[in-house]
Amino acid sequence: MAELGSSGSFKTTETGGNYKVAFALVTSLFFLWGFAISMLDPLNKHFQNVLKLSLTESSWVQVVTFGAYFVMALPAGYFMKKYGYKKGILAGLLLYAVGGFLVYPAGEAQSWTFFLVALFVIACGLAILETAANPYASVLGPRENSEQRLNLAQSFNGLGVITGPLVGKMIVFAAHAETVEQGFDSVQLPYITVAFIVLLVTVLFYRTPMPEIQEETLVAESGQGSSKKLFQNTHFVGGVVAQFLNVGAQGCLWGFFINYVTEVSDLSDADASGLQAFGMVLFMVGRFVSTFLMRYVKPNVLLGIYGAIIVAILVFASQISGMASVYLIVGFFFFQSITFPTIFALGVKDMGKDTKLAGSYIIMGIVGGAVFPPIMAAIADATSTATSLLLPAGMFAIIAWYGFKGSQLR
Repeated sequence: MAELGSSGSFKTTETGGNYKVAFALVTSLFFLWGFAISMLDPLNKHFQNVLKLSLTESSWVQVVTFGAYFVMALPAGYFMKKYGYKKGILAGLLLYAVGGFLVYPAGEAQSWTFFLVALFVIACGLAILETAANPYASVLGPRENSEQRLNLAQSFNGLGVITGPLVGKMIVFAAHAETVEQGFDSVQLPYITVAFIVLLVTVLFYRTPMPEIQEETLVAESGQGSSKKLFQNTHFVGGVVAQFLNVGAQGCLWGFFINYVTEVSDLSDADASGLQAFGMVLFMVGRFVSTFLMRYVKPNVLLGIYGAIIVAILVFASQISGMASVYLIVGFFFFQSITFPTIFALGVKDMGKDTKLAGSYIIMGIVGGAVFPPIMAAIADATSTATSLLLPAGMFAIIAWYGFKGSQLR
């Protein structure tokens, strides 16, 4: 069991596990789903080439992945409210592994639909993991450092997101698949390998004592609890909307990065995938640098500044072409690095006993990644990928407002 210490942080009994070990294990989860999400863009372009899909048709990889978050987030929240964070994490890891193994029979059947089912199962596991790990990391320590701590944990997500484009460059695109069979074969090995790794992590979690955070203790002893109903907390409601737009915009820009780069420059798919991997390096660096900056700049203000910079980047990139526009889009990854964890931490701040449920609703906002990529794809199919950048530009303008104004506690 955990209780609130005099310094405002949680503490735990001897049987409850160790906070440092728990935090280290939780950060490993951020790496695992970083890979799963960053693989979507190489998959998008790969199946456009092999199956001759339009951007709108290939966007189903985003629809099934992020749609699973909408389906699973609330059930995950209720599951953990009853059984705790550790069992929720174990359930998420098992679903992730099962989905990874399903990619093999999907490839053998050469079925696009079966492959989408496998991605959906993986994403159901990811939804549970994110519903558990984000609030868990944010409360494993002093309350006043929750945003900084969650950004630190999410920094290791940056290592994971680098691997997706690299796998795309070195395995998926390097296979030079010309037939449907070759196209499916090239994606089997990465997913089966990750499935085995996830199983090993599952065993490690199962055998390690983990402290169970009791948010009710935070309310009772800190005096920070609110008698308001969940949706009467405007900073929480704004967090749900901001996360919906943030992941929607991320799904658009990460999902069609290769399409954009190959459209405005002479780079190949493999080269564009490698460039995206470099963008993910900037994403990781952005998390570490921004976590440090949060010592001096309030997290909500930094979110607002970064959101405004992203709007400028996307508007300029929509109007120019060539390598200058490519470099602009690569720079986007640095500034988008903190949006997810910062919005999450701001949204669940001071929610007390409602933290798990509030986290579930914010994770449900990830469904934006299923809603907006098909819209952007339709705009790109009708005009150009460059023009379609104006859609996420408008979304980040609202996120910037949330950082400056909407996230303030009332």
